[in-house]
Amino acid sequence: MQLTSFDRWATAHRQRAESALARALGNDELRSGRMLEAMRYSALGGGKRLRALLAYAAAEACGASAELADHAAAAVEMIHAYSLIHDDMPCMDNDDMRRGKPTNHVKFGEATAMLAGDALQPLAFRVLLDAQLNGASASGVVAASRMLADASGAFGMAGGQAIDLANVGKPMTQSALEEMHALKTGAMFKAAVVLPALLIEADDERVESLGRFAANIGLAFQVVDDVLDATADSATLGKTAGKDAQNDKPTFVSLMGIESAQAYARALTRTAIAAIDSNDPKSERLIEVAFAMAERKS
Repeated sequence: MQLTSFDRWATAHRQRAESALARALGNDELRSGRMLEAMRYSALGGGKRLRALLAYAAAEACGASAELADHAAAAVEMIHAYSLIHDDMPCMDNDDMRRGKPTNHVKFGEATAMLAGDALQPLAFRVLLDAQLNGASASGVVAASRMLADASGAFGMAGGQAIDLANVGKPMTQSALEEMHALKTGAMFKAAVVLPALLIEADDERVESLGRFAANIGLAFQVVDDVLDATADSATLGKTAGKDAQNDKPTFVSLMGIESAQAYARALTRTAIAAIDSNDPKSERLIEVAFAMAERKS
């Protein structure tokens, strides 16, 4: 099968993100033994790197350098890795497989896994702050850091996770489910897309359009995730399939059925693309990543 231009771009930028993460996690200052091994175990060598790809594609769309995008991509992937470590632990989703291998707490024990997740979070901010070394202004770095903090904390990912846990076994309306996932999942997708624009202090109109794009594509991702959890097997997903139904969690599939959920994901993707200038060649990769997210099988 012949690779497309996008396939080659995506492969190259996944490798670029991996290199940025490896540099950050190989710092001589991090002499933490087994904890560092656990951090590297979850942050390196796995995952689709969709958040990183969005950061690189958004950087191209707004004119940020690939070097600045490295900081945004690595930061959001570290936050994502930390969240997966904690989500998989017995006190949360209690899962034993992630990205096709044992979860962090199964491999390293609960205490080390907890610390590895804890350590990845501040390291993400260190990586983002270091964007000044590649030309970002102090005010751009402050704005980006503020957004990452909001996206990952009580008013973003962690807050959405808390709502999710509080609603296990309870019915939710579509609007409530969307609000929850705008925090739990969508906030970090928005950060991935908007951080490069903030680092170069792009104009408000560009930041807002990228934010609208990201809000819709983040929700589309979650809808597709719910569909895959209900239809794919564990080997394909690289994690335990059917966990949502097993844990009696409200999902888009339980709310609207598989076919309607698939149609809704396609509609959200179209809305996302309408938020940006699809005629601008610089937006091409961003649009391609959006379609790749919507059409993924794992």
